Amino acid sequence: MEQINTKLGNVRSTRRIKITHQIQDRAMMRPRENHFVRHTVRSHGAKLARLHMQDWLTLLLLAAIDAGLNMIEPFHRYVSSELMTNLKYPLKIPDTVPMWAVPVYAVIFPCLIFLIYYHHRKDVYDLHHAVLGLGYSVLVTAVITDSIKDAVGRPRPNFYYRCFPNGIPIFDPTNGDVLCTGDPKLIKEGYKSFPSGHSSWSFAGLGFLAWYLCGKIKVFDNRGHAAKICIVLLPYLFAALVAISRVDDYWHHWTDVFTGSMLGSIVSSICYLQFFPFPNCINGWATHAFIRLMEENDFQCPSKENIETTQLRHVDDIRDRTAPDEESGRIY
Repeated sequence: MEQINTKLGNVRSTRRIKITHQIQDRAMMRPRENHFVRHTVRSHGAKLARLHMQDWLTLLLLAAIDAGLNMIEPFHRYVSSELMTNLKYPLKIPDTVPMWAVPVYAVIFPCLIFLIYYHHRKDVYDLHHAVLGLGYSVLVTAVITDSIKDAVGRPRPNFYYRCFPNGIPIFDPTNGDVLCTGDPKLIKEGYKSFPSGHSSWSFAGLGFLAWYLCGKIKVFDNRGHAAKICIVLLPYLFAALVAISRVDDYWHHWTDVFTGSMLGSIVSSICYLQFFPFPNCINGWATHAFIRLMEENDFQCPSKENIETTQLRHVDDIRDRTAPDEESGRIY
């Protein structure tokens, strides 16, 4: 008799745990499945564009500023013959990750992920804010990176062969500074070592994507699914490999790469949290604007308190409707 009661108790506990998880899943997904909250590009796209017109104009201004920063001549730091000793690494052209590839994996690829999610959920708020947040993450990082590059003017590790392609060094007899004889474009880029633009762009774009995936697949749902962490870390791994390639190609010092990576990671985090809540929040999958819209329309978005209340109420209801010797239709 005791064994039967123990078995019955275990079955009831397992059943209640499953019910609790099902209630939580339904509560977290209910706003997405309700026809009232399905906003498409056709129905709300123009409204969102008008509402955030100032943000898009600012984004275009940032792009123009970054273009101007790439046109101006960077500061030419003093390089003596003694300093040139550490700048004689080989000039590798083309580099492992060309500059044209950076926007492809740091901007276009995340946008494809955003479009796939939009096709599945039909939430134009999520699509708009994800693209806008990614744009700010990348362009703010680019403006900061290029501003520092032009102001610091640190020579690259391969500066010697940019400055003296024939291998014959020439220095100013009055102050000992270099007198470069190479291609002006290569020399200009030779003074832009700190910080690494490839690294900052990679972590700005792929770091934002990692935050986005973290919220959408609910990494911090207290279920203990460690496999989700691997998915989130993949963008960071790819960005880290790109950063390492810059050191391997002798285009950057390790401090350039480290600083650029930290810069991109910080800016991407700030830009993501501007539009989305922390992924560990109960509404971590939604945008701030989406949650506010639901509140304005008297739609109760799920919170920790109302989910727990629903769970307890549902379990109590099952207990009242279940006979002492049966559970879910099974009689012992």
